[in-house]
Amino acid sequence: DELFIKAESRAIMEESKHSKREAKDQKQEVKGLDEELDDEKLILKSQDKGCKGFPVAKKTAMMSTLVRTVVEGDKESAEIQLPNVKGSILRKVISYMQYHADTPPKEIEKPLKSHNMTDVVSDWDAHFVEVPQDVLFELILAANYMDIKSLLDLTCAKVASMIKGKSPEQIRKLFHIQNDFSPQEEEAVRAENKWAEES
Repeated sequence: DELFIKAESRAIMEESKHSKREAKDQKQEVKGLDEELDDEKLILKSQDKGCKGFPVAKKTAMMSTLVRTVVEGDKESAEIQLPNVKGSILRKVISYMQYHADTPPKEIEKPLKSHNMTDVVSDWDAHFVEVPQDVLFELILAANYMDIKSLLDLTCAKVASMIKGKSPEQIRKLFHIQNDFSPQEEEAVRAENKWAEES
């Protein structure tokens, strides 16, 4: 009798362990489907020669409409060529996408209420666009090419903040733009657009 009870309780314990293991495996399987999307990577390749590419979570890379379109057109594509983007710029674009994958950027109010970017966007975004002019313009081109609207809005807002409240001469000096108008042509344009200066 005692032997039978021990054997019976051992069988019940084994069955219980087996049931628990199956339940755990099922949970992992369900969880695994969600994680699979997060763990799936794409390789974004810049225009740089010999670029091995930058591994990025698929979910993050899909912030780019260009990348999304390529992936939806070819489900097997694991590498996305970005021939119009330099490696150093792509690295910055990826850091932007990684940050905003889980922290969606807020809509930028237009017209800008201030020339100070921290009054307009989050501190992280304001710091992100505190870059030299050439890098800023490369970011604008990359955001436009990759079709990342929030990044394009942010970089353009930065340029707008730089010119807010400045005269045409100051803007030309800031962006190293040569004035190709003669003094007479410039005066004629000013007269035609007097209304713009008044607003």
